[in-house]
Amino acid sequence: MSDIANHKEIRLEKRSPSYWRVTFDHPPLNIFGPKTIPQLNAVVTALETDEQVKVVVFDSAVEGFFLTHYDFLARLEDSTSLPPGPTGLQPLPDMLARLSRAPVVSIASIRGRATGVGSELALASDMRFASREKAILSQWEVGAALVPGGGPMARLPRLIGRGRALEVPLGADDIPGDLAELYGYVNRAFPDAELDGFVDALATRIASFDKQAIAETKRLVNIASLPSDAEIAPEWNAFIASVGRPAAQNRIQSLMERGFHKAGDVENRLGHHVGQLGG
Repeated sequence: MSDIANHKEIRLEKRSPSYWRVTFDHPPLNIFGPKTIPQLNAVVTALETDEQVKVVVFDSAVEGFFLTHYDFLARLEDSTSLPPGPTGLQPLPDMLARLSRAPVVSIASIRGRATGVGSELALASDMRFASREKAILSQWEVGAALVPGGGPMARLPRLIGRGRALEVPLGADDIPGDLAELYGYVNRAFPDAELDGFVDALATRIASFDKQAIAETKRLVNIASLPSDAEIAPEWNAFIASVGRPAAQNRIQSLMERGFHKAGDVENRLGHHVGQLGG
């Protein structure tokens, strides 16, 4: 039977020794912040070191939200004071880079909003599958005078080409599941009723294969496709610097006054609302 480890915001379920599910469960919005970092780090470390796991699926227990943006109510020093991870990168980009290189297949099953950090985790995963009706991907930060910090500028061009890799963060708009599939932002989008069955069947199939063959194949694909840490490192520094600028502070404050960080229309339609801030 499954072995479940319960965390405050992240649940790890071992459906079998070779097939794990990681579920984000931080209602109402699945906001990611400094308190989430050690929980995700524990998951990534386990994926790196466990000798049996072959595939992990990331999903959400929160209706309407896969994983959203960074916590702007947390003190900035709670993030900047955290020590670098094993790669030498700051904790969030470190964990995402390690996830991409772990000898385990990672799959993001996206139902609801993958906004900011959620998009960045999906991009760091090996595969992304989305609900056609319910998935929304977004790098919204430029609309609030911020620079995305978790590696999307390094990863997106390799997936979707330069023009679209500029459109996604500079447009700062919501990308629905069907358009994300068309762009190559996700592998495939499915009718919502079919998403779980497909992802589970694929994960189960991969989990039945030889771990060394999986790990070696992924390692060789990584050589041709992953950005170096040197490409990712400047993004987090640019994000932290942008948070402190008056333009960002003013726009974030305007979003807060509209209902940012609360369940409601701003979080449900963040792309729309950041497009209204300059008016």
